[in-house]
Amino acid sequence: MAPRVNLSKMSLKDLLTLQEELEQEIANARLRERQEVLSRMEELAQEAGFSMNELVGGKGRKGKGSASAAKYANPDNRAETWTGRGRKPNWLVDKLKKGGNIEDYAI
Repeated sequence: MAPRVNLSKMSLKDLLTLQEELEQEIANARLRERQEVLSRMEELAQEAGFSMNELVGGKGRKGKGSASAAKYANPDNRAETWTGRGRKPNWLVDKLKKGGNIEDYAI
């Protein structure tokens, strides 16, 4: 278990920094655990002789077409992604304004 921190003795600036770091780590943990579950699901599907697409994707989906895979990710928060379709997300617009190249963020 992590050491206890006395939050009541921290400054507002330190608390906000801690909040930012926690949000980042929570997003990273969510992405990491999602990938682990997806990998286990793929293994189970293969063992049973199916592909993941046969079990959860493919035909029969209702609504707006099929979901696209993410092509770009925010290096500061890997949970923020963009498929390359539609409007660019704010994180990408900001990075491009600062001189970044879109290929720098390709997955």
